[in-house]
Amino acid sequence: MSTVRDDNFSQPDIDKFDELAHRWWDPSGPQKALHAMNPPRLAYVSQRIALRGARVLDVGCGGGLLSEALALAGADVTAIDLAPELLKIAGLHRLESGVQVDYRRSSIEAMAASGEAPFDAITCMELLEHVPDPAAVIAACAGLLKPGGRLFVSTLNRTPAAFALAIVGAEYIARLLPRGTHEYRDFIKPSELAAWLREAGLELEDVSGLVYEPWRNAARISSRTDVNYLACALKPA
Repeated sequence: MSTVRDDNFSQPDIDKFDELAHRWWDPSGPQKALHAMNPPRLAYVSQRIALRGARVLDVGCGGGLLSEALALAGADVTAIDLAPELLKIAGLHRLESGVQVDYRRSSIEAMAASGEAPFDAITCMELLEHVPDPAAVIAACAGLLKPGGRLFVSTLNRTPAAFALAIVGAEYIARLLPRGTHEYRDFIKPSELAAWLREAGLELEDVSGLVYEPWRNAARISSRTDVNYLACALKPA
């Protein structure tokens, strides 16, 4: 089993995302696909847990797109990231929107080791493919969940289709993302994710595809999991 670590991050990836911070909330900017995926991601979570009054942790929150959406749905949201410029943008947007989110600069491993009270739900979206040891992130998340709580994850499958669409298509042809945003070797097969969840004492409840359609700049939940996918896991009571 992976042990808790405090160095589980990629500084080049943090730097890349910090460079995008100033346009994070621009729905037509470099993160427009993320904006399109936010509503179905929120729907996926809200269909599986009652968000009103729930204590929710958003891990790898970036500029706060999902964090604010969870808070608007009634959750008490704590959000963490290691990218200082992104957290600055998240804080500034919170001032504009008035949506209450507790943003903190922390890794999930550091938070798990700090004695933080457990959460009803944890979201970890588009993060696992950017860290050296994704299993350690899963383990730390499991440690911060209440019994009966759920972990929600989204990531990219390691398939030829994901390489073609998420790297070649999105980064080189359509230029939806800066080149070098993703490394194919870091994509994660659902079977690998399932093994890490079991190792952390969590029960996988669902795996669903998340399909982004650039021609209409929209996304939807699907049975197709060969590119982006979402997963939900339960911490047994």
